Amino acid sequence: MGKYIKNNKKLAHIITIMAVIISALLQTFVIQAFIQPADLLSSGFTGIALLIDKISTAFFGHSISISFLLIALNLPVALLCYKAISKRFVFYSLLQVFFSSTFLKILNFEPFFGTNDDILNVIFGGFLYGICIVLALKGRASTGGTDFIALYVSNKKGRSIWNYVFIFNVILLCIFGVLFGWTEAGYSILFQYVTTRTISTFHQRYVRVTLQMTTSKPNEVVDAYIRNFRHGLSCVDAIGGYSKKNVTVIHTVVSSYEVPDIVETMKMVDPYIIINSFKTEQFYGRFYQAPID
Repeated sequence: MGKYIKNNKKLAHIITIMAVIISALLQTFVIQAFIQPADLLSSGFTGIALLIDKISTAFFGHSISISFLLIALNLPVALLCYKAISKRFVFYSLLQVFFSSTFLKILNFEPFFGTNDDILNVIFGGFLYGICIVLALKGRASTGGTDFIALYVSNKKGRSIWNYVFIFNVILLCIFGVLFGWTEAGYSILFQYVTTRTISTFHQRYVRVTLQMTTSKPNEVVDAYIRNFRHGLSCVDAIGGYSKKNVTVIHTVVSSYEVPDIVETMKMVDPYIIINSFKTEQFYGRFYQAPID
């Protein structure tokens, strides 16, 4: 099913648009129902824009438009991703930003879902905000800002850097804490931690998995694998302990999000194939990372 969606471009675009819209709606809900009632401080590019504006006002007596600063900060990174990742990714990421900005202007969730419990706002809001980012990422888009940087570097390095994004946000929020008070900064750091852990838990694109496949049809399985997937594999002859028949054990390392497609394809070739998967902690050597397209 996953490979069918990937190969059907029209369906893939529809799914991406749905993911972008739902992500923008959820982001609007979290901002209005949890972030604003708790007076949480902004992080990422929004936080940088606010910090630049406050510094400019305090030291030079001139305010700078937040909207202008957001465009100025996002545009270079968007252009970098446009060239290095894909036009499609940048287009849908900017579309998500447009939808969320529009929803923030025309919708108001706070009267229906707002709460004055700061801990609930931080924990539940942080979790839902992480989910809204994961939804965009699953749809092969993002929510803009530091997401652009995280996806760009992750795609280059082949591993997640959300923990580094969290450290950057903590440093930014500590600056806010020094300037404007530690209560909101402390709650905001906790909010960012919950959000980061949620993303790391549910976005598994850069987690690598070792597959160990035992089959009595090695030629057919290997041919199907090479035809559909771009990872290397190795084969070892073995003997079934119970059947005493000759079998082949195939080893390969893949991205975790590819596992369902691989298992589905292998079972179509050999319904009796045995597949064991386990997380790969360290991997050394060349590894094909599918582009975000």
